[in-house]
Amino acid sequence: MTLTIPTLTTERLCLRGFQPSDHQPLAAIQADPEVLRYIADGQPLTPAASWRSLALHVGHWYLRGYGNWAVVERATGRMIGRVGLWNPEGWPGLEVGWLLARDQWGKGYATEAARAAVHHAFTTLDADHVISVIRQDNVASIRVAEKIGETYERTAQVNGREACIYGLARATWQST
Repeated sequence: MTLTIPTLTTERLCLRGFQPSDHQPLAAIQADPEVLRYIADGQPLTPAASWRSLALHVGHWYLRGYGNWAVVERATGRMIGRVGLWNPEGWPGLEVGWLLARDQWGKGYATEAARAAVHHAFTTLDADHVISVIRQDNVASIRVAEKIGETYERTAQVNGREACIYGLARATWQST
């Protein structure tokens, strides 16, 4: 089966399909305890676990037709994280999520890339609603969710942990 993962371009970023060469930079990002603090069980990943994570995200594209992109800073060509759409079996909805290298925090990249992912969800996938699953103490991600137009909808148990669900309906979305 052949799959073409679309490339999205923003002012400062390129969102593209993962490549084998992305494993090393992704492993470095996912080895940082602060980066993974609010993701899954909050534990940093070993290089082997990071490889499985990379394969999981590539596989999501094949099974769902959408997924996470590798985020590349256009000015440098550096792969700085992943952003995209996620909806594995049993998930509370079509999620737009982000994970960036810690040295890239505070530059507006998560918001910029997440907006592109939301635009793709609403215009290409014809989705009616997107969510973001965020731990209640992850203030920075809550700010990103609000900047892309999401609002708090509810609290839910996700993978055995309490999380806030922020969401955005296509009917109220403002394309930017």
